[in-house]
Amino acid sequence: MPADSILLVMDMLNDLVHPHGMGAKTYVPQCQERGIYTNTELAIRRAREAGVMVGYVRVGFSPNYAECPPTSPVFAKARDAGVFKLGSWGTEVYSDFAPQEGDPDIIKHRVSPFYATKLEPLLRAQGIKRLILCGVSTNGVVSAAVREGHDRDYACVVLEDCCAGANAEEHDFALAGLRRYAEITRASDVSLG
Repeated sequence: MPADSILLVMDMLNDLVHPHGMGAKTYVPQCQERGIYTNTELAIRRAREAGVMVGYVRVGFSPNYAECPPTSPVFAKARDAGVFKLGSWGTEVYSDFAPQEGDPDIIKHRVSPFYATKLEPLLRAQGIKRLILCGVSTNGVVSAAVREGHDRDYACVVLEDCCAGANAEEHDFALAGLRRYAEITRASDVSLG
């Protein structure tokens, strides 16, 4: 069993990727056009079949947005729009990628999945050495996870066909910058053994 790897499904929330979510106009067109839904389901299924842990990273804030940084251009807009509110439908993982009982659930209040979260203690306790990453957005959480994971000595793998930006150019630009720090592959091709 490849116990030293984890598949992290990041920010695949109803607010961002559900056709009726608040961010439907931003990420859903790219997710549909690029086959992100089908590819992410494949990645999760393959990981589970191979015995690779599947973890979920979700951005969210208390109902009063106490953790929301007021100077952040991204998160201040989210607060004003009432999105990323923990305990709401919007911060649940999109049902096609639903977590199973026992899957790690990492809540973050910033772009990075490492900053002030339980992610690194979980990785260390489980002996994880390789991060297999997917989610939205490619230039947000995926980029942050690769750069911070790399600097914490994890091998990083990006499933490019399970990631999306607000548009194709944003996605491609982010990937171009990540190639120095991570292996870039596809859900059907990633080595899980």
